[in-house]
Amino acid sequence: MFAKISFRFVLAAVYAHSFIITACQSDAPQIVFQSGHHGYDTFRIPALVVSANGTILAFAEGRKNSRSDAGDIDLVLKRSQDNGVTWSELQVLRDDSTNTCGNPAPVVDQTTGRIFLLSTWNLGADRESEIIDQTSQESRRVFVMHSENDGETWSDAEEITSHVKKANWTWYATGPGGGIQIERGVYKGRLVIPCDHIEADSKHYYSHVIFSDDFGASWQLGGRTPEHQVNECQVVELTNGHLLLNMRNYDPDNRLRQVALSPDGGMTWTNQQFDTTLVEPICQASIRRYSWPGKKTENVILFSNPAHPEKRINMTIRASFDDAATWPLKYKLHAGPCAYSDLAVLSDGTALCLYERGDEHPYETIVLAKFGLVDLR
Repeated sequence: MFAKISFRFVLAAVYAHSFIITACQSDAPQIVFQSGHHGYDTFRIPALVVSANGTILAFAEGRKNSRSDAGDIDLVLKRSQDNGVTWSELQVLRDDSTNTCGNPAPVVDQTTGRIFLLSTWNLGADRESEIIDQTSQESRRVFVMHSENDGETWSDAEEITSHVKKANWTWYATGPGGGIQIERGVYKGRLVIPCDHIEADSKHYYSHVIFSDDFGASWQLGGRTPEHQVNECQVVELTNGHLLLNMRNYDPDNRLRQVALSPDGGMTWTNQQFDTTLVEPICQASIRRYSWPGKKTENVILFSNPAHPEKRINMTIRASFDDAATWPLKYKLHAGPCAYSDLAVLSDGTALCLYERGDEHPYETIVLAKFGLVDLR
């Protein structure tokens, strides 16, 4: 068996096992969101899904007045119906005056084709520290909206806070980045959104998930991680039916991602530990299944993050062939400033990475990189 991962960027080759990573000088990453445009100071927090019909949906936060995580923030979207060659005009999905609408976490129900966008809200005047200390005017709330037509139009945002947030939780975030629909086993069809929260008494950060078993009609709270010091996370389905949660880590002595496993569709999480390969500077990351093992396909999971222990630089794609146990291959998309990212896969096998990228700082643009894993068997 022989296969090739093809990254269409700067020329490179890395050999590991029976796979080769190669690259060429075509298809530079495409700017999707440019800070300073459309009346927004900054675009941040990318999220990415591909619809059942093949439309690419790129979500972000449009931050009106500054790069700040607080203040006047809108949820925005651009769509591509030609595999990322051209993009729609900017759509503002939610603009609640000067308040904060953010943390886009989209997911596609492949059964119905409906696209869901989970997000969070708070008063623009409230700051994260005040929400954590419970001195804010309001707390964080959770909302969902959906589209029946590949993202052309969207429902009004429906609040689901009481169903997915406990009374003693203060800060709360959905995603950011795409959720998944479980594809196999007893929980097949379940929509799963990775989230995080802070608990009032301890002020500790935890990761958790929320889910829907009725095609997005209702949402429920799943389990949280057994250990704290983790928050923003992404989830992937493994071949043994378990879910793996890959999490931003705040342990100052271990600049590594943390992971946890769920044997029951996200209801409980166990085996929380560090992934000793996935170095991070304390930042969001993305993990996504590229393909399932089959007659002509391999068991491939992709991961993206700024692979550096201290700085948000070195946006790197890694590939695993053993359910994220090891990461033998890696390729650097961008050596300079970068931050949040999200991965998706087109039906033709082209993989996508939507990520924050700049020359002076990471928040100048949000770009889309395309790459492919080609089976030469």
